[in-house]
Amino acid sequence: MTISPPSPSAIGGQSHRMRWIVAIVVLAANTMDLLDATIVNIAGPSIRHDLGGGASIIQWFSASYTLTFAVLLIAGARLGDMFGRRRMFLLGLVGFTLFSAACAASQSVGMLIAFRALQGGSGALMIPQGFGMLKELFDDEELGRVTRLFGPSTGLAMLGAPILAGALIDANLWNTGWRLVFVINVPIGVLTIPLALRSLPGGVTHPGLKLDGVGVVLIGLSLVAIIYPLIQGQTAGWPPWMFAVIASGAVLLLVFVRHERHRGDNALIEPSLLSNRMYLSGVAVMVALFGAFGGLLLCVSLYGQLGEGWSPIHAGLTLTPLVIGLIVGMFVSGALVERLGRHLLHIGIVSIAVGAVVMALALSGTHAVSTWDLVPGLLFVGAGVGTVLGQIIQFVIAAVNMNEVGSASGVMEASQQLSTSLGVAVLGTIFLAVFKSHTATEALRATAWVCLVPLAAAFALVFLLPRQSQPEAEH
Repeated sequence: MTISPPSPSAIGGQSHRMRWIVAIVVLAANTMDLLDATIVNIAGPSIRHDLGGGASIIQWFSASYTLTFAVLLIAGARLGDMFGRRRMFLLGLVGFTLFSAACAASQSVGMLIAFRALQGGSGALMIPQGFGMLKELFDDEELGRVTRLFGPSTGLAMLGAPILAGALIDANLWNTGWRLVFVINVPIGVLTIPLALRSLPGGVTHPGLKLDGVGVVLIGLSLVAIIYPLIQGQTAGWPPWMFAVIASGAVLLLVFVRHERHRGDNALIEPSLLSNRMYLSGVAVMVALFGAFGGLLLCVSLYGQLGEGWSPIHAGLTLTPLVIGLIVGMFVSGALVERLGRHLLHIGIVSIAVGAVVMALALSGTHAVSTWDLVPGLLFVGAGVGTVLGQIIQFVIAAVNMNEVGSASGVMEASQQLSTSLGVAVLGTIFLAVFKSHTATEALRATAWVCLVPLAAAFALVFLLPRQSQPEAEH
């Protein structure tokens, strides 16, 4: 399994000739992940109508992907160190492409959820390797130019995915319905695989490293034990054993943290990070923020399609103001971060809260609202998310030492995926519970108000972050 490290001249030649192809490959991989994490919010009601299942099934279409992605993401980074980033990236890319096609061919709800989970696992192998390979091939100046490409591509993918998914479902080409939304990534993968085979650097392996299998099992069991009852509890009538499972998940999470602190060099998470208050506060900010955002995104789609009977393309277009606000927030935040420091994060969180309040007020005293009634609230939410998303990583990284950056980045990305699962579970459950006994308008209004709770927690936690996003700040 060991690959001899290439000579410096070989790396230099590779860097000179193919480094921008590698950047395109990594960018394509991230786009595939983002598309698949987004389109299912629009496709969920159509899938349920075709394949059947309870209301909570729609939540599982999203949560099964993000949950396995989060659990295996840190392990994916370690496997890249053990067996080589190129090998793990290619394995993840091929798997992601194949399981995308498998999702499109699914004949039952169980099959689709299983293939979504395998998609998430493949993404967890693929995504962590990309940035390491870019750092290997680009100097600091060029790396800055490369990473700046990810912002616009993220915005375009988030803007295009809901609209494209809605258009494909409505078009119902060849009587395929929702299935084509999972085929979107197949041609991207088919085109990217040969580019990856030709351009990715061989890199080195470290077979002396070991994977903390016990840690992977502990974190996996704990998160499933927490999220499963949150999604299924309302459907099952909240029997007492559900609460026992949630409590056991919390206990397993504590056992995982204690286990990691004693693993030393083979730990999934750098042990010193678990005692770094500023870093943990930053991760908590991300969990609160992305939980509120991911859950609200799902609920807006559910409101339109389940409550108002909007077509998938109508539901997708309704999210356009949110994504426009997100893109604007990302660009503006870059110009203001040096002047405002961490208070820029406060402004972004307040903007999200204002958007949630505006949306809740627009839904008050009425049985139905139009897309245009939701535009102001969605614009505020999007602008706030873009403002925070554009800068939060730099503030969190400022709280760690250079030797902790790799592990810290992996935990942050895993936390982002996990928080999306939690947001879908909690806010989706609240929406469906209220919708069951009242109206869709009241259900969306309730979830908008509930969003203020995690946002208030995120606002307070920002005070524990470094004042400026200095990447080499001491702590």
